[in-house]
Amino acid sequence: MIYLRSTIFLAGQVLFTLVFFPLSLISIGMPPLRRSRFIAIWARFVIWWLRQTCNLTFRVEYEAPLPESAGIFLSKHQSAWETIAFQCILPPHAWVLKRELLWIPVFGWGLALTRPVAIDRDSGRKSLEQVVEQGRKKLAEGRWVLVFPEGTRMPPGEHGRFNVGAGLLAQKTSADVVPIAHNAGSCWPKRGFLKKSGSISVVIGKSISTDGKNARQINQQAEAWIQKTMHRIENDLNKNSG
Repeated sequence: MIYLRSTIFLAGQVLFTLVFFPLSLISIGMPPLRRSRFIAIWARFVIWWLRQTCNLTFRVEYEAPLPESAGIFLSKHQSAWETIAFQCILPPHAWVLKRELLWIPVFGWGLALTRPVAIDRDSGRKSLEQVVEQGRKKLAEGRWVLVFPEGTRMPPGEHGRFNVGAGLLAQKTSADVVPIAHNAGSCWPKRGFLKKSGSISVVIGKSISTDGKNARQINQQAEAWIQKTMHRIENDLNKNSG
């Protein structure tokens, strides 16, 4: 049944994307926050459809309320799931991503409508400047900035080196950092077609003040929390499955 359910999910996702994309063009003239909320309709459908077809749900745990002012999310990256679900869970935000993703037909064009922080990862120091320059503008618009500091999706149980970009943006703007841990890769694997039924755990941590800290210190504090929380999530998953 998992093959059938995953096929039905994919078919519905593709069909709705083809229908919704032309409609999404009307958001071009909208203010940034309203545009983000409008485009999130697509994500809400996909998450609902995922629940109906694959019986895949999620639960969110907040360690503390989010700050009132827009800040920076630093999140674990395991799956395509979080890029969709976070549009439903989190306040309006802009991803930091490689600009090549915007060239993908239909998907990339829709992604461009969200006005992400699109950077050239091969440009070295210049890419950090792009994160700070564009990220500062998103924060000024009242949008959060979402960063996957490992840079790529990591399989469950693995941890990648944190890039310094998010910490540098936080240092330059004095914006609070909110770390996020989750285990989406256990149900929706990296490059995986099959979607396993279950419940994904998302834990949103307390905000990290950036006052008096440099980029490395900010990253280290967020990374330590994410690793500790991932260990707890994975242990809970193993206990429940056992």
